[in-house]
Amino acid sequence: MQSTDLGNKESGKLWHRKPSPAARDGIIVNIIHSSSDYLPKVLRFLNVAFDSSGDCLIAGDHQGNIYVFDLYGNRFNLVQRTAQACTALAFNLRRKSEFLVALADYSIKCFDSVTKELVSWMRGHESSVFSISVHASGRYAITTSSDTAQLWDLDTFQRKRKLNILQSVGIQKVFFLPLSNTILSCFKDNSIFAWECDTLSCKYQLPAPPESSSVLYKVFAVTRDGRILAAGGKSNHLHLWCLEAKQLFRIIQMPTKVRAIRHLEFLPDSFDAGSNQVLGVLSQDGIMRFVNIQTCKLLFEIGSLDEGISSSVISPHGRYIASIMENGSLNIYSVQALTQEINKPPPPLVKVIEDLPKSKLNSGGLKMKVTSGRVQRPAKSRENKIQARILKQDLTGNFENKENEVSDGLNKKRLQILLKGYGEYPTKYRMFIWRSLLQLPENHTAFSSLVDKGVHVAFLNLQKKYPIKSRKLLRVLQRTLSALAHWSAIFSDTPYLPLLAFPFVKLFQNNQLICFEVVATLIINWCQHWFEYFPNPPINILSMIENVLAFHDKELLQHFIDHDITSQLYAWPLLETVFSEVLTREEWLKLFDNVFSNHPSFLLMTVVAYNTCSRAPLLNCSLRDDFEYFFHHRNNLDISVVIREVYHLMDTTPTDIHPNGKLDAFVALTKGQYPVFNQYPKFIVDYQTQERERIRNDELDFLRERQMVEDMQAEVDQQRVEDEAWYQKQELLRKAEETRREMLLQEEEKMVQQRQRLASVKRELRAKEMHLQDATRRRFLKLQQDQREMELRRLNDEIERKVHMRDQEIATTAKDLEMRHLELESQKRLYEKLIEENLAEAEQACLNADWRIQALHKQRCDDLQRNACYQEVAKLLRENRRKETEVLNAMVGEGAKKWEEAQEKDFHLKSEKKASALSDASRKWFLEKELDDALEHAEHPYNTVPRCQSGQAASGYVPRTSQLKDSSEVDSSTHISLNQRRVQWDTMEQDLMERVRNLRQRLTAQARNRCRTPHLLAT
Repeated sequence: MQSTDLGNKESGKLWHRKPSPAARDGIIVNIIHSSSDYLPKVLRFLNVAFDSSGDCLIAGDHQGNIYVFDLYGNRFNLVQRTAQACTALAFNLRRKSEFLVALADYSIKCFDSVTKELVSWMRGHESSVFSISVHASGRYAITTSSDTAQLWDLDTFQRKRKLNILQSVGIQKVFFLPLSNTILSCFKDNSIFAWECDTLSCKYQLPAPPESSSVLYKVFAVTRDGRILAAGGKSNHLHLWCLEAKQLFRIIQMPTKVRAIRHLEFLPDSFDAGSNQVLGVLSQDGIMRFVNIQTCKLLFEIGSLDEGISSSVISPHGRYIASIMENGSLNIYSVQALTQEINKPPPPLVKVIEDLPKSKLNSGGLKMKVTSGRVQRPAKSRENKIQARILKQDLTGNFENKENEVSDGLNKKRLQILLKGYGEYPTKYRMFIWRSLLQLPENHTAFSSLVDKGVHVAFLNLQKKYPIKSRKLLRVLQRTLSALAHWSAIFSDTPYLPLLAFPFVKLFQNNQLICFEVVATLIINWCQHWFEYFPNPPINILSMIENVLAFHDKELLQHFIDHDITSQLYAWPLLETVFSEVLTREEWLKLFDNVFSNHPSFLLMTVVAYNTCSRAPLLNCSLRDDFEYFFHHRNNLDISVVIREVYHLMDTTPTDIHPNGKLDAFVALTKGQYPVFNQYPKFIVDYQTQERERIRNDELDFLRERQMVEDMQAEVDQQRVEDEAWYQKQELLRKAEETRREMLLQEEEKMVQQRQRLASVKRELRAKEMHLQDATRRRFLKLQQDQREMELRRLNDEIERKVHMRDQEIATTAKDLEMRHLELESQKRLYEKLIEENLAEAEQACLNADWRIQALHKQRCDDLQRNACYQEVAKLLRENRRKETEVLNAMVGEGAKKWEEAQEKDFHLKSEKKASALSDASRKWFLEKELDDALEHAEHPYNTVPRCQSGQAASGYVPRTSQLKDSSEVDSSTHISLNQRRVQWDTMEQDLMERVRNLRQRLTAQARNRCRTPHLLAT
């Protein structure tokens, strides 16, 4: 077996050679942690937990050092120093490097093992957390204390739910079922409930166990598949529950040497699909036995009576077992080595018998006995085994009683003999022995009634007088002192009571009932007659001490008298602090092991012994300050020598001055209710109480008045400050105003100068602008004059051209008329010839000629009418030009009305255009109608002149053929001349209208430009 001492190393190797665990004990390595102080001592491991891989575990000792052990990498690392003991450990299953630690101050912290930093700090418990269960998903965790269980969200580190229970029903354990979403809660009344994690609704409740095998469950274990629940307690019976059927299916009875089960855990196996068959049972004797729950056979065991196991954890894959031993070390076991004998293959069916050599004939003493399926170890000598069992039986019995109940069977004489032999009681059993020696009744109801009264008025401001760093310790001290004050009124006025009770409060801070009863027992027995001269120190007790000191060391007493040092200086400081100021923790515990084991006068003798053992430095002191410092600080003194001197004084002091005769024997507290404590001058206490109440009321009145005065003073100061601030602000404003006024004057001067310069510049610019406007106006007028002259020339040219065209048209028309006249002349001659030939034909021709003359006359009338129309159009054009000129003049004169008049003129012009267009359309329609009539006449001559024909019917001598011929000739010539004229007039009319339109557009554009130019010049 290899052993590794961590010492002060923060990292290193677990083993320096490859471990080879033996089948006998299976230990891979034994880990201890010892301090390297002047007096080295072992730091005990308290808790251990594996991670999900099973190759890494975390362990914490009672000083708050947390180590991570990597079994695969053969390394250990110090990951955190919490400075206080850890009560539970667990790895975070989601973030592999994080782990949860429950500390002695009831808080839970989450650290990162890689960065060694604090991840989160969770508070909410009011008592010590002894269990942390993490959900299989790693998202939730359940922390359990004796009074509550809380569900935490590990993503946000916020409390999700809290399980509150009655005070009478305590919690044993609350945990998640493996690979499940179910929470199992187990209470001290043997009730077991299953809850749904998401909805927190109750799924089921297991029935009560049978009365024939009633066990108060304290420890639990569940198989990997969550089907079987194992439960045990203070009995050798082990109950197995089927969670699917919700019933108890088996009760296993452990060996008779097992009287109580302290821990249960199933041993995982890679091939059982989670239905674990091997259960580890840790009993009160420190041995963990592994049994098969199906065959009920004992397979193997770890630990022994000499090296007992305190707690144990099995890795998730079932390869390692980490056990915290009773001596505080940590053992790592190999499951493979422990099960080597069990997992051996079966022997072959065919065996060969051979002759054994002589050297092996006598080896029968090493044979192993197999009994009831259990592999036993080679037997040690019976004598050694019996001795070990006897010694262990006594200690384990005390341990069991200390855990569960207070025993009244301890022999005080035997304890005194043991105390004189060893000088002190074992640290592990000291609290139990003290409780037995003091015969504490543990009156829970009476103590609760005292605590329920709340904090006493005298100790409300305790932290001001005694600034204790630990808030928990301060709170416990305040509750204990308040309970003492409620028990007896004198304790509310005792100034040294906090000094007297503080060492016991610090020692029993996790059990306030025991702390109160220890202090009360101390006051009743070891503080007898202390309060008879209240509020003065106990003169009678100090006189006893002075008499004993005078008998045993007159020189020292004479030295005290010579320097005016009374017993109130060399004895009373030691008594009122019960030596807590002058002794260390270990020395104080050792002293009170002897104080509680002897008569109450032992404490007074201890004061004398402390002085006599320190006579050398005391004789060298001559100043009062030196004496005060000596009795209020620690000194270089061996407490064992002092205790021996106390026993010597107890034996050699005469009876007449021995405190034994004046102090009563030990009296324990009564059960049920605490005794009445009235060993003090009641009238003085009552008077002091009344005076204190009066002083308190006066003080309250004074405080109220002072508060009012302070408030008024504060208001006055505030008003003064505000006034000063207002005056300062006004002064600043006045200065700022003067500065601004000066600046404004300067700016105004600058502005005046700038305005003068600007005015001169404006005048120059105005003159330049006027010159430019005059030049621009002259240029514009000249441009307008030029444009008008050009327009007049253009109009004259246009008129001349139109006159020329009219002359040409007239000349053409005259030529056409001449041609027509010639034609008529020729026709006339032809008609004359025809008349001569035929009168009828002549008459008809005359009629036709008359008709043609009428048509020509009509055409001439139309031409005259058309000319009149053209003249009217020309007149309108001249009128339009005149009006446009007036409009332009009006626009130049009146800029505001130019646009409206232009629009009105434009509208009037459009109406004129429409009228001319209508006249043109009517003229065209008339011409087209005449043309159509002419064409119709040319096609049907006889239908057009019926009257002529009927009038001349009587004289119709002309032949029909000559009439038709003459008529066709005239019609054809008339038709040709009319078509030519219509085409010419239409073309001329279109050209003239186009020119008029263009001229109007140019005039309008010129008028607009003229209107815009003056506007721009004005701006």
